[in-house]
Amino acid sequence: MGTSAPGETPPAEPEVAVEPEYRAFLSYSHSDAPIARAIHRWLEGYRVPRHLVGRSTARGVAPRRLTPIFMDRSELAASASLSGAVDEALAASACLIVLCSPAARESAWVDLEIRRFRQLHPDRPVLAALVRGTPQTAFPPGICQPRSFGAVDEPAAADFTRHGDGRLLAYLKLVAGVIGVPLDLLVQRHVQRRLRRVAIATALATLSVLVLAVALIMAIRAQREAEQQREQAEQLIEFMLTDLRGRLRGVGRLDVLDVVNRRAMAYYAAQGDLAALPTGSLERRARVLHAMGEDEQRSGAFATAAAKFAEAHQATAALLAAAPDDPERLYAHAQSEFWLGYVAFMRKARPAASAHFARYKALALRLVAADRNNPAYRRELAYAHGNLCSVEVEDQRTLPAALQSCASALATMARLSAAAPHDTALRLDLANRHAWMAQALEANGQITSALAQRHRQIAILDRLVAGDPRNARIRQDAALARFSLAQILRKSGAEARAVEMAGTAHAAMAALQRSDPANRDWKTWNARIEQQFPSNER
Repeated sequence: MGTSAPGETPPAEPEVAVEPEYRAFLSYSHSDAPIARAIHRWLEGYRVPRHLVGRSTARGVAPRRLTPIFMDRSELAASASLSGAVDEALAASACLIVLCSPAARESAWVDLEIRRFRQLHPDRPVLAALVRGTPQTAFPPGICQPRSFGAVDEPAAADFTRHGDGRLLAYLKLVAGVIGVPLDLLVQRHVQRRLRRVAIATALATLSVLVLAVALIMAIRAQREAEQQREQAEQLIEFMLTDLRGRLRGVGRLDVLDVVNRRAMAYYAAQGDLAALPTGSLERRARVLHAMGEDEQRSGAFATAAAKFAEAHQATAALLAAAPDDPERLYAHAQSEFWLGYVAFMRKARPAASAHFARYKALALRLVAADRNNPAYRRELAYAHGNLCSVEVEDQRTLPAALQSCASALATMARLSAAAPHDTALRLDLANRHAWMAQALEANGQITSALAQRHRQIAILDRLVAGDPRNARIRQDAALARFSLAQILRKSGAEARAVEMAGTAHAAMAALQRSDPANRDWKTWNARIEQQFPSNER
């Protein structure tokens, strides 16, 4: 071994990486202590799926259990600094979970823990769990602190609120963040596990009926377990028909959507008598029928779609009759009226469409009256005006009313979009309202104004495509907007520009069709563009 020359500093010993003592540090306000204890208990009791245990992730090696998780706040002294025990726990934690609420936002301790954790571990994750309020009213200041180069680190929250992710999905988001794996891996595993438990619980319930005389207590316990398992299974089914559907539609996989729909209905068929299902299950089943009907109408199967929407309408009407002032039931029945009106509109049944859309508007007005500050309800009212605009545009006798309905819908959607500029769904809705305004103006002979509306629609869609170039739905809307613009340009006499625009639309739609040759919508639109603007003219 060599020695150091006189006056030289001996080389430093290499640092040894220390495994964190705690999987996570739970930071919360004292007023949120009950839910903090519930989250702590669930996380420490969670068993990581066997196929993930031992896998190398961004957080290290995936453990079998998420233990221990630090949450003891009793040692905080009444001073402006953290106690030694808490500071040591922060230093020994692999990540920080912050329970976000209005109380947490006002808590100096929660903010201090966030800042101290980031000071100790700038490379370790800070996970947000939204338990009350909204990100704007609940996120503590420290969670959104500027990081390097002026960027802002605002973590995506696991939303435990009533209208958020749902408890199960919110818990799984936290687990994914703690162990460093994609959320989809955990969801897939839970789908299999929960559906298997439902089957087992159902079998146990059936068996207990046969021995009811001698095992009544066992039967009651099995029934309760079955209800709990059914609730969890239905939450996962709703995830498949909301978040998962959005992702599949975004890549144009309508074939996979059909499989998801059929499996969901098979699950409800296996439950037996629908009248025996709890209210929550009936509400979810109506949402499944809405989703299935939407997919059927997208593929052109309007009769099948109408049957699905009519069945959902019957269910939501009965639920609303039982609680006529319940906003959630008002909303659900409004969706049934909308979809029946939309299918009637697509089948050219104008009187039926107008009747359903008028009832939809009446329900939307009741929602707004119940909560004028709720943007989701005001959005429904904008849709209602837009639907009436769509029907009235088709009839020359109602064009003045159409212009008024279209303008009202556009103005409302513009205000909602301006209030939430990063909401992609709202931006798509705004683009759609520009499209209908253009159609109403074109039908009224105001070609120049119609062109301006189409250009605004395309500008919005092009920005959305640039931000999400793989989203098939946005790319489709952008292509069809250019096709519509080409038609107006031809009507205005700008034939060369019309042909050029149609060529761009055809190329974009052809690219979509190559990604999913089974998609009949894209094939139909491609043929329609080719028919009106043959390729030998482009």
